[in-house]
Amino acid sequence: MSVIVLPANQPADRFYLGGDRIAEFRGTAPAGDHVPEDWVGSATTVAGFDSLGLTVLADGRLLRAAIADDPVRWLGAAHVDRFGADPALLVKLLDAGERLPVHVHPDDTFAQSHLGCRNGKTESWIILSAEPGATVHLGFREDVAPATLAGWVERQDRAAMLSALHAVEVTAGDTVFVPAGYPHAIGEGILLLELQQAADLSLLLEYDGFAVDGPRDGHLGIGFEAALPCVRHEAVPADTLKEICGRIDDRHIFPAYADGFFRADHHSGSSTWEPGFSIAVVLSGEGRLAWGSDDSVALHRGTTVLIPHDAGTVRVAGDVELVRCRPPAA
Repeated sequence: MSVIVLPANQPADRFYLGGDRIAEFRGTAPAGDHVPEDWVGSATTVAGFDSLGLTVLADGRLLRAAIADDPVRWLGAAHVDRFGADPALLVKLLDAGERLPVHVHPDDTFAQSHLGCRNGKTESWIILSAEPGATVHLGFREDVAPATLAGWVERQDRAAMLSALHAVEVTAGDTVFVPAGYPHAIGEGILLLELQQAADLSLLLEYDGFAVDGPRDGHLGIGFEAALPCVRHEAVPADTLKEICGRIDDRHIFPAYADGFFRADHHSGSSTWEPGFSIAVVLSGEGRLAWGSDDSVALHRGTTVLIPHDAGTVRVAGDVELVRCRPPAA
């Protein structure tokens, strides 16, 4: 199987502004002002849609269908034994053209018991660029009683919700691991690379002022009363916040326990990779990625590359910095 250089895959008309930073990063023309996400090598659909968000290959097939036809060659036998024909990974570029609303994602247990889904949505962020003073909000600073949170959501008290969260100023190269259940919001002026579990599940605690019908679409389809228990109400201690917020300096980017959800490796310069399904996102520089006897593709800032397991050993050469995004260990 061949390595595939992926074009942009931007679901249109999302409910928040963004898109220009993705275009600049990829070196393409802007696709619009409400295309703030690029779903890279996606076999996952946008919630409520049959195909929106799915990657289409050059031959017109959906990536999801191609994997289903030959999962072992795409994903490897060990992965298929555990996850079936599901990559168990979603990679995105996200451009926050405005602050995103305060929201939360359910964990695996809640998704299985309340939503009929195999997994919830733990995610992580690698900050690619950020305007001066750009901030993310993550986890409650103090315990919040369920009734208090329910009142904030009913009144759409955005000031109370934001002030209750830790505020973390970010710059390029910062990383954040976001466990399911943690309320969070991404601030305006941030371009990030996101790795997450393969599900589009969001409970909107805040929706007033955004181009979304929160009372209809903001509660995971089960109503706010049933959905709110997926929120972690306990305070996130300073030590925990320090542990999940870091820098991209090390090869292994996120805490070791993140490997149960996804893996991300930082490579700078030449490297050799063992076989395995992965998505590479080039952060800077130029180089080449080679596989097989004489096949290779050029790499430069903004390139995204899909690597099937059957491509075998991969070799990267050149003065190039990239992130290799991988599914959880099988």
